[in-house]
Amino acid sequence: MNPLRRLTIASIAVAPLGCATATFDRGVPVSAPKKIPTVRSPKLGQEWTYLQRDTFTGRTLDVVTERVEIVGQSITISRSNQAGSTLASEIQSSWGVIASDPHWGRTLNYNPAIPLWPEQMQANWNKQFTTRYSIAGYPDNSFTWQQYMYCAGWEKLKVPAGEFTCLRYQNLINFQSDDPNKVDCIRHEIIWFAPEIGRWVARESSGSYQIQGQLGAVLLENSTAWQLSSWK
Repeated sequence: MNPLRRLTIASIAVAPLGCATATFDRGVPVSAPKKIPTVRSPKLGQEWTYLQRDTFTGRTLDVVTERVEIVGQSITISRSNQAGSTLASEIQSSWGVIASDPHWGRTLNYNPAIPLWPEQMQANWNKQFTTRYSIAGYPDNSFTWQQYMYCAGWEKLKVPAGEFTCLRYQNLINFQSDDPNKVDCIRHEIIWFAPEIGRWVARESSGSYQIQGQLGAVLLENSTAWQLSSWK
């Protein structure tokens, strides 16, 4: 199926994304910068703090701080929550290419690693990636992961950390669940990426699946939004 058609279908299937209770002001479309900004390079001590909210209710679930901990052959971003507890780290095999992803609740290890943000910072750029993932702690079992990334364009977006010029892009993910009872698994993200901070300013994620033998009933995963509250 044409990726754009799949994106439309998935957007309907995961309707809570961008709907439900508004978690932050929507972006205002702007012209592309005359000179496309380069993505800030990683350095030790760079830090981003996000408010994590339930998209359905707008309720704040946690405050997550992400910090560049190691810069070498790979980049490790440590994470902690509001209570000070250590969360699973994010590992990029190179800047902007993710190998170990804790974003989806359980840490997913991709082989090969896949782009975390668009390879070209321009509207209408798109690309499809195919990889396999395993769940941390279970390296012997891997599953298919197909991801379609599409850039919608540049926007100005206000979040608690301020106003930023961002490239808004979407990820449509069609994947094989580690639970054999779950089929037609789709995840969808909208991300506002600010090259000047080397990270996203806001991110919304949701997903859906069906149960084997009960096709027709679409079940929704949690729908979550992240807003940048501070960075350095």
